[in-house]
Amino acid sequence: MSSYRTVDSLSDGIVEKVFVEKGTYVHEWEPLFLIKTANGAIKKIEMGVSGVISKVNVEPGERVCSDMTLALLEEDTVSNGCD
Repeated sequence: MSSYRTVDSLSDGIVEKVFVEKGTYVHEWEPLFLIKTANGAIKKIEMGVSGVISKVNVEPGERVCSDMTLALLEEDTVSNGCD
């Protein structure tokens, strides 16, 4: 049975960089997105789980708000060396 996690924005801002696309396998704490805030700070979006990106909702240059879903990740249920 698959478990899905949403990848959410941590703050309001502009999508500076998208590191993933649909079908990409990501590891725990791998950078997924960079968000540039109004004051110029760059926020790195990452997750504490591994899995496959099943949907990406944003593109570079797009405005996002706090808690907006940027992507959907299908969690890998197989244990790895970190578990």
